[in-house]
Amino acid sequence: MTFIGLPFVVRTVQPVLEDLESELEEAAVCLGANRWQTFCRVIFPPLMPAILTGVALAFARAVGEYGSIIFIAGNMPMVSEITPLLIITKLEQYDYAGATAIASVMLGASFIILFAINLLQWWSRRYLDK
Repeated sequence: MTFIGLPFVVRTVQPVLEDLESELEEAAVCLGANRWQTFCRVIFPPLMPAILTGVALAFARAVGEYGSIIFIAGNMPMVSEITPLLIITKLEQYDYAGATAIASVMLGASFIILFAINLLQWWSRRYLDK
């Protein structure tokens, strides 16, 4: 899933890195900041929302992945079962209530994760504006 999700992170972080002004890094060095301080206080704060967005996109892609997981990991019960496969199995057995329950749990988990990411981005914007 890393290879499938990594492009989402790269595509969200790359424009932010390109827009970062190198003068900010030079100013930090001139003011006596070492590399770690420059990264933590100058480079990382503007990157954090982009990284979180990329991770959320990659996670959403990974949660819904079906084909590559079945192809690579197989379908061993209680070992390599994935949620989309369980939903399809329930649908093939005409267990619509079971499929709906699994999908509802995944939907709820996705909403909670997106809410947490939005809260973290809101907090970081509020913290950085001070």
